[in-house]
Amino acid sequence: MGIVAGLDSSPEFTRIVVCDTDTGAVLRQGYAPHPIEGRVSDVDPQAWLLSLGEAAGGGLLEGVQAIGVSAQQNAVVPLDAQGNTVRPALVGGDKRAQVAAADLVDALGGKEAWAQAVGCVPQAAQPVTKLRWLAKNEPENALRTAVLLQAHDWLVWQLLGRPLRRTTDRGGASGTGYWSAATGAYRPDLVELALGHQAMLPEVIGPAEAAGTTPEGLLISAGTGETMAAAFGLGIGLGDAVVSLGASGSVMAVHPEALADQSGMITALADATGMHLPVVTTLNAVRTLRGAAELLGLPDLESLSELAMKSTPGAHGLVLLPYLEGERTPNLPHTAGTLAGLRRESMKPEHLARAAFEGMLCGLADALDVLRGRGVEVRRIFLLGPAAELPAVQAAAPSLFGAQVVVPQPADYTAIGAARQAAWALGVSQGTLDPRNPPAWQGAAAQVLDPGEELAVGQAVRQQFTAVREQTHPGAFRP
Repeated sequence: MGIVAGLDSSPEFTRIVVCDTDTGAVLRQGYAPHPIEGRVSDVDPQAWLLSLGEAAGGGLLEGVQAIGVSAQQNAVVPLDAQGNTVRPALVGGDKRAQVAAADLVDALGGKEAWAQAVGCVPQAAQPVTKLRWLAKNEPENALRTAVLLQAHDWLVWQLLGRPLRRTTDRGGASGTGYWSAATGAYRPDLVELALGHQAMLPEVIGPAEAAGTTPEGLLISAGTGETMAAAFGLGIGLGDAVVSLGASGSVMAVHPEALADQSGMITALADATGMHLPVVTTLNAVRTLRGAAELLGLPDLESLSELAMKSTPGAHGLVLLPYLEGERTPNLPHTAGTLAGLRRESMKPEHLARAAFEGMLCGLADALDVLRGRGVEVRRIFLLGPAAELPAVQAAAPSLFGAQVVVPQPADYTAIGAARQAAWALGVSQGTLDPRNPPAWQGAAAQVLDPGEELAVGQAVRQQFTAVREQTHPGAFRP
């Protein structure tokens, strides 16, 4: 029996869970917001340390034998040759870097070249794109940059007392745009293409390896990005997919090999276990529901769900293509949404509400089809986000996705995943666990929904959606 801790340093806060090493049961937890005003694109990394210290207060880590660190992805911490930050960390979906993303795509010879090189096409948020922005807009800072770390790399390095050795993991490295999940190697030439010169990159260590031990004897595991830690905390494996309902949506699944996708729809990430996590993103998920609620004069999504349940599958022929902010899947960056099938009998508030839910879920089902079309097996789908609790989502999702849907109870899965990684590294260091097999923790408590007899109805709704999509945007979607 022992205890380990998992730390999630998200864009807004630090959350720490302390778990039983054998079962994964959460024993205690801490929380602290980052001392940052609003959402910003430049953040002093010291804010993450201050928040960590506050979250760990009151003896929270007493008796802990190992810590795992997960942190927000896409945050670049540029360091000089002495290990000091050159400028604040570049974080989040930085819109300043959109031009830089297009520059990089052209500089390497197009989307296909990037997909073959590193399994993803540069987007504004990615570290490689932020390096290009830095080189173009702050050339002196770019020139001083000698070392590149991401948020979880930097936090692990700080916890270990800033040793000469700097480490990362496959999951974190796979999101940079200069490491290939397919080859397991960095592409330093892409760092040079973006930044203008070479920089030191952290050593990529294995999923069960330790990054090091603190002078007090506390083992620090490899760490990983938030997406990978959440997948690990949920305990997903082959045959599982995760559909995340935020303002935008994402679909990811566990797969034994990296997928190169020349269209750029799939981002080939690595997971925290040695497998792969291909991800497909949609720009429009819950923002579709919020827009519909505002249009109908409803105060919240619960009211929209209640109204939608008064309609029937197919919304009396009403179809909403939810491309309100343009779309990535299919690739229609400059389009708008479409409402089709308006007839006298369909022009009722409940049918529009139903069409909003079905449009959102059909858009995510399209993203699932991109993965399925590449041979990814999907037998079970974990549905995440507060909107997953809405009755209208739960009623429609299993039949539209054509698979069993699992709605886990809300929990700190990212921090739990980081703790599970810590338990794995601790067990390997003690000789009690195999480096190929993570500890078998209790699965997430969840509601399980099967399509059952509704499957045929759901597939008919999908066909209705597909027909409108093809008529409106012929040939835009090629899964």
